[in-house]
Amino acid sequence: MQKVFEELTRAFRRAGGEISYEAFDRIVRKHATLFEDSETIFLLLQASGYPIEEALTGYRLKTMFTPWQEQEYCIVDIETNGSKPGRSQVIEIGAVKMREGEIVDRMETYVACAYLPEHIVKLTGIEPRDLADAPTRREALTTLREFMEDAVFTAHNANFDYNFLNASFQRFGLGPIGNPVLCTIDLARRTFESDRYGLAYLNETLDLGMQAHHRAYNDALATSKVLLKSFENIPEYVKTTDDLIQFSKSSKKERTRGSTKEVR
Repeated sequence: MQKVFEELTRAFRRAGGEISYEAFDRIVRKHATLFEDSETIFLLLQASGYPIEEALTGYRLKTMFTPWQEQEYCIVDIETNGSKPGRSQVIEIGAVKMREGEIVDRMETYVACAYLPEHIVKLTGIEPRDLADAPTRREALTTLREFMEDAVFTAHNANFDYNFLNASFQRFGLGPIGNPVLCTIDLARRTFESDRYGLAYLNETLDLGMQAHHRAYNDALATSKVLLKSFENIPEYVKTTDDLIQFSKSSKKERTRGSTKEVR
């Protein structure tokens, strides 16, 4: 399914955001199994959080039409008992949904875990007793899947949270994460000056007001404030959510080219 996400996104960008039923079918046939057809893949894409919708003559990628100011962002942070998803697990999830600069929903949960190393206890302050009666991994991950819907998956150092959760989702049969991904470290580096861009450092220097670091919900809240800080300095040529994601990954040369087009 990950290859479908990637190939479809490239096709949407080449076509300006909309592709025909025929183009969609060609991509699906390359990756579908004997038991999957175009309609099934379309439903699986939506269930995975991929922001696809049916248009008059085919399908369209919603992030290429949604102004970034109106987009819904799901800011996620996780705590884990190790760094490798194959040998470790999520022990806490915190997430907030933001739309038009306001938090519109939130979730927070511990995750049941039988093994909690002492250094993780010291780092997070989470004790084994906190996790004893917590939701199971499948329950907690399912809750997060439903909470995210097709919002933009947003996190500070997003690769870690995304890759860990993506592996965990697939391990429990929940499918891959199809949501577009936005890293607030990448975006911050392109929108404001700072000596360092770690979340604890930004919390202190930007006076974000979060007291507890390495707790999932507090870090998700802090990340949402970093996101708002970045939003203050988005160039005029960035119009859509897809533009914003591409801008967050862009080189200085690409940003200069974009600003030149804006002036013209």
